[in-house]
Amino acid sequence: MNHQKKTTNQIRPSWLKKRIPSESEFKNISLMLNKNKIHTVCQEAKCPNIWECYSRKTATFLILGPYCTRNCRFCAVEHLPVSSPDVDEPARIAEAVQNMRLNYVVITSVTRDDLVDGGAYFFLKTVEKIRKRNPNILIELLIPDVKGNKEAIRTIVDAQPNVLNHNIETVQRLYASVRPGAAYRRSLDLLRQVKEYDPLIHTKSGLMLGLGESFKEITNTLEDLLHTGCSLLTLGQYLQPTQKHLPVKRFIHPEEFMRWRETAIQMGFAQVASGPFVRSSYQAEKLYQPEVHL
Repeated sequence: MNHQKKTTNQIRPSWLKKRIPSESEFKNISLMLNKNKIHTVCQEAKCPNIWECYSRKTATFLILGPYCTRNCRFCAVEHLPVSSPDVDEPARIAEAVQNMRLNYVVITSVTRDDLVDGGAYFFLKTVEKIRKRNPNILIELLIPDVKGNKEAIRTIVDAQPNVLNHNIETVQRLYASVRPGAAYRRSLDLLRQVKEYDPLIHTKSGLMLGLGESFKEITNTLEDLLHTGCSLLTLGQYLQPTQKHLPVKRFIHPEEFMRWRETAIQMGFAQVASGPFVRSSYQAEKLYQPEVHL
């Protein structure tokens, strides 16, 4: 887990510099998570918001271990041999959620193509354990594509999350280079199936910008997402986590992100978070509006 990663030395524009909050709360959350052997996508994916989120006593919990069976060229999560899922992990996460006094929690996972159900059962058990301790908590699940397994998707929907998030990540043309092992249409079909199984679940997706996509390609992708019934959207800047990952083709100015938010709202999305530091689970509780008509 503590493998050294050579970071990129790309020169970033001024708007991509963040002030680091106080270390005290960050250290407290880090120590608690490490002590309980809990992984977060904040740490494993080298998220630029980790200091802010930990300091606000929040985190996106990563289940099914810290190692992924795929090797996407944008993602810093390690691609190494995986082990069997830890059956005690759902209970430990539920305890951490309670200790952190969270009212809204995001659960995600690495991609586990080695598992028949892609890890769907562990999403279900994690939700059950959390709700046993706090029946009123709001839960967002950020899931992999589970290879399009319909039974696995049904299992996750049966967990009754308030929000089910699956990131499209990029435009269709770039899938082969950005997301080898994934499929653009498969991800759209997953989001569509969720709404077919339970129309009341809010579905959410997100894109990274700055990988070489065109204006038209972004617009087409947003249209495709809307056609699945997706109502929540995140747009953020791709940042190269290490030198072995894809380089940034373009840094998008904050004003352009604001224009994309306006465009997406006009197209029909209910809620949109758009900005250089926006990530799929960043301040997710602010994006979820249960009273919005689906």
